[in-house]
Amino acid sequence: MADTSEEEAYGAAYAEMASLKQAVSGVVGSVIAGVDGLLLLHDLNSGPEPHDIAALAAATFGLGRQTGLALRQGPFRESTVRSHRGYFSVYAVGDAALLAVLGGEGLNIARLHLEARQVTARLITMLDVHVAAQARL
Repeated sequence: MADTSEEEAYGAAYAEMASLKQAVSGVVGSVIAGVDGLLLLHDLNSGPEPHDIAALAAATFGLGRQTGLALRQGPFRESTVRSHRGYFSVYAVGDAALLAVLGGEGLNIARLHLEARQVTARLITMLDVHVAAQARL
């Protein structure tokens, strides 16, 4: 059974995802996943399968990480794919997790980057609580 601090961390993470939707018009939803592609949390009501989004986020992370290493530019921070009908942006949440955001055609990508970078900074502390709780099990 999850303890109170873990439940609070999940609630706070969901609140961060909701705040991103409110702050940036055009955000369809988001997923928090491990860098291994395992789904942790999501707020998608319809559209693509959340597990698929988590796997795509991990693949994007892997490509970005290798690019950063090959170019000697440091660790992965974020990557955005712009398609005909929308956006898929992936942001590092520390070293172990990813925030993947789906956006529609009218998404203001610059605003998303500003807001998502702040969200990921806050999510790092929430993830630390979750990892600490898992270590106690």
